[in-house]
Amino acid sequence: MRKLKLQVQMSMDGFIAGAKGEMDWISHNWGDDIIKYVTELTEPIDCIVLGRKLAQGFIPHWAGVAANPENPEVSVGKKFTDTAKVVFSHTLDQSEWGNTVLAKGDLVEEITKLKNQEGSDIIAYGGGSFVSSLIKHGLIDELNLFVNPAAIGNGMPIFKGLESMQKFTLESATAFDCGIVALRYHKAN
Repeated sequence: MRKLKLQVQMSMDGFIAGAKGEMDWISHNWGDDIIKYVTELTEPIDCIVLGRKLAQGFIPHWAGVAANPENPEVSVGKKFTDTAKVVFSHTLDQSEWGNTVLAKGDLVEEITKLKNQEGSDIIAYGGGSFVSSLIKHGLIDELNLFVNPAAIGNGMPIFKGLESMQKFTLESATAFDCGIVALRYHKAN
């Protein structure tokens, strides 16, 4: 069975966006160390799952990065652009992006179907409700939390809506020159 990984930026106080969706607190001064880490994290991935709201910015952003050979993140941009994507949406009727299909059914059923298909690992990116739903339903096998050096006081929590405790095992903690710390957790057995 394929593994579903989550990669998400978060504040030190556990938010993935401000109360109005603000993301101005995210450290963007990535150095070679964090770019190498993300490249290694995403290398075995052959599918990206996204919520609709994030997809509308994520897909065009990384396509622009991939098209600019001067951008230091060009390899990450190419990986994200070339990898098949599944966007979860109840409002879109068709995908407006290349190499992307829509999933309109039940989240648990759609993710389970993807995980049971042949292929490499899957990575999830998304906004608050999408990520929280994946976690709430126990669909994430590996959490990659990129903790930024900022506390924002309130916003969209990553673990919103949990109905029972979930336990994870810390695999690694890696600090980067830009101040971000990546925490990698696996589901506890």
